[in-house]
Amino acid sequence: MTAMAHEPLTQEQVLLEGFLALDTPEGFRAELFEAEIVVTPPPDGDHEKYISRIVRQVIKPSKTDMDFSGNKGLRLKSAGAWPMDHVIPDVTFAPVEVDLFGGAHSWMPCDGVAMVLEVTSTKPQADREAKRRCYARGGIPLYLLADRDASQVTLFSEPEKGDYRQHCTRPFGKPIALPEPFAFDLETADFL
Repeated sequence: MTAMAHEPLTQEQVLLEGFLALDTPEGFRAELFEAEIVVTPPPDGDHEKYISRIVRQVIKPSKTDMDFSGNKGLRLKSAGAWPMDHVIPDVTFAPVEVDLFGGAHSWMPCDGVAMVLEVTSTKPQADREAKRRCYARGGIPLYLLADRDASQVTLFSEPEKGDYRQHCTRPFGKPIALPEPFAFDLETADFL
């Protein structure tokens, strides 16, 4: 019997394969972004309250009918030579007409996503910085961040060159305008 020579795995391949093989405890989620594996515990009730209040508002008055998915895995372009980022936004919104979630795999490309939402929890700095860059590199048009520690909501827009060119921040209690395809003011008074 002859042994077959195998090409050695690159560091990027080892990281990606290790990530995809993770078996996280129930309720935990694992993500791979900017060459780091991040595992987060189940969220607290206030985290889920913010998500519920935002989703309800987006679905009702949005100019475009929207589908949403909680905790949908997205594959995004990575920075440099590292493997593709594998990020799980708290909520992913897409127009109903696109039917983005029907038949999608666990980790799907982000083409067609209209907006992602993150509510800060155990690693707020990751939501503010690393995830923001991931979503911008993926070309996701809008990133809405409800920052509980700072008591503010920020809408990032116009992704370009690995970040968003525009952002608008409002303190909790003040509305923030969501542009097309949503075209309404998101109320944040319930966050106080």
